[in-house]
Amino acid sequence: MEFARHTLKETLAVRNLISFHYFEFAKGYVFEGEQHDFWELLYVDKGSVEVRADDRTHQLEQGMIIFHKPGEFHTVEVGQRHKPPNLFVLSFECASPCMARLENVIARLGTNERNLLSLLLQEGFHSFEPPYDNSQTHELVRRDGAPFASEQAMRNYLEMLLIRLIRQRDDADRQAARKPASFQTEKAEQQTAERIIAFMREHLSEQLTLDRLCKELHLGKSRLKEIFQAQAGIGAMDYFKQLKIEEAKTLIREQQYNFTEIAAMLGYGSIHYFSRDFKKATGMPPSDYARTAKARVRVDPV
Repeated sequence: MEFARHTLKETLAVRNLISFHYFEFAKGYVFEGEQHDFWELLYVDKGSVEVRADDRTHQLEQGMIIFHKPGEFHTVEVGQRHKPPNLFVLSFECASPCMARLENVIARLGTNERNLLSLLLQEGFHSFEPPYDNSQTHELVRRDGAPFASEQAMRNYLEMLLIRLIRQRDDADRQAARKPASFQTEKAEQQTAERIIAFMREHLSEQLTLDRLCKELHLGKSRLKEIFQAQAGIGAMDYFKQLKIEEAKTLIREQQYNFTEIAAMLGYGSIHYFSRDFKKATGMPPSDYARTAKARVRVDPV
């Protein structure tokens, strides 16, 4: 008798662990923030904490978990009103498309999920050497004499936790139709776009980069791009170039500075690059625009 082999379908797989931390923070602690190209979960084991994820701020209590997606800027702050927290933080790589279901997720874990997280935490202590509370140390050092397959057990518990949370999301979506963005959300995103533009206007003399904008506005790249494109209908850096050109037009019409001075005022390394961008945006070099602007000036008869 022949037996068919059925290869088990793998829908979600965690391939690499980046960091394993367990923190006991005092009041007044502030983590200035970071963003990276892998996933991170933060679970409040005790106490409470304020977590910022891009442009959103959340108050997390004991038993709550948040997932930071790749590229998301996030910070942690323990205010005077918070109970000093114990936080479990785990960073990992998972390229499975279904992980998108956990983007922006904040959940209060049930008993089964808390048990999985507890087992995951125990296996982590068995698998790796301390310290676990140094936020500057991410290197994982294997513990000599670790229990059999402890790292594999970590992976299994983590994958099971992720699977259960994704199933819960799917169940919730089936029970309620997805609602459009609220007026408050739309207003908040509009205000964020306005802050980005205001920052650009204040720094027209510089060569801003997307990384600099993200850092100054406390936003991850994907979130900044998403908000700005939705509100302005154009990419942030393209918009910044447009602001430079519009300012250049104004300066040319005022006739107080020559082209070299204007180029320097707008952060261009040379008049060549300024002229190139100006022509690309307006269809004419700065000199032609200056002549056209002069021709449009009405001269009153004597």
